[in-house]
Amino acid sequence: MDALSDILDLLQLRGTLYFRTAFSPPWSVAVPAYGRAARFHLAAQGRCHVRIGANGDAVALNPGDMIVIPNGAAHVLSDRPDAAPAPLETVLERSGYGGDGLLVYGGEPRAEADTKLICGHFDFAGHGDHALLRALPDHLLVTAEVRLAAPWLDELMRLITRRMFAGEPGFATSVMRLSEALFIEVIRACAGQDPALAKMIEGLADPRIGRALSRMHREIEPGWTLDSLAAAAGMSRSRFADRFQALMGTAPMAYLTDLRLQKALQLLTGTAEPIQAVAARVGYQSPAAFSRAFANRYGRSPRDVRREAA
Repeated sequence: MDALSDILDLLQLRGTLYFRTAFSPPWSVAVPAYGRAARFHLAAQGRCHVRIGANGDAVALNPGDMIVIPNGAAHVLSDRPDAAPAPLETVLERSGYGGDGLLVYGGEPRAEADTKLICGHFDFAGHGDHALLRALPDHLLVTAEVRLAAPWLDELMRLITRRMFAGEPGFATSVMRLSEALFIEVIRACAGQDPALAKMIEGLADPRIGRALSRMHREIEPGWTLDSLAAAAGMSRSRFADRFQALMGTAPMAYLTDLRLQKALQLLTGTAEPIQAVAARVGYQSPAAFSRAFANRYGRSPRDVRREAA
């Protein structure tokens, strides 16, 4: 599974906390779409309904449950499934929330009836992409049953909740770092909620396909061929190609090309290495061939990306 760590490193996963709430009935908030982020809402106390998109069904969160919305889609949080929402900007203005402490909103506060949420998101690199992101469904739901089967995830959620509402010095930075680990554990624990994601996690953990993936991620420079990758997996060429496609949703060489260009993007935006050196590091012997492949993938030349990053 070390390939999963490399994938998330390529995507530059970063956790960000944006508020914790004390919502009192009646309340409903429309959260707008937000770029390439995965939103999350953890119900520390009380119930909450989440409706994704204009026509989506409402998902109920019970105390201790969490929902992750991978693609930054607009959604509504409310105390009732059919409640008319107020825009988030309006809620922030009416509540007088300044970015610190609790976001208090709704009717007359009653401590035992308040819905306390921990809300944040996971950012990814602006141009980062991977089959893993494309395999994520419109939401992942962590319930008590999921937590029971995933002790590491359960401990992380409990720790985040305690840190958030204790309000001790440094809690925000601590929670942001914990939330990055949380995203990884949610993907692992909730993979069975979507067939494409389940297959991809199976592929990463598969003794043979996972071995080839790890070799690709660790040793990207060699001139891999379908035959050499199949040999690394200990499989015949045809069986390897078929199983890789079935689990990862793409052909082995297409995956390798995409991986090389992703790593090149990371090097171009995060280092000062010459473009020719970057091309060689990701397995291209010809800088011209690298530039063509990169421009076809991202619509801009390596030189343009380097200039923007600078």
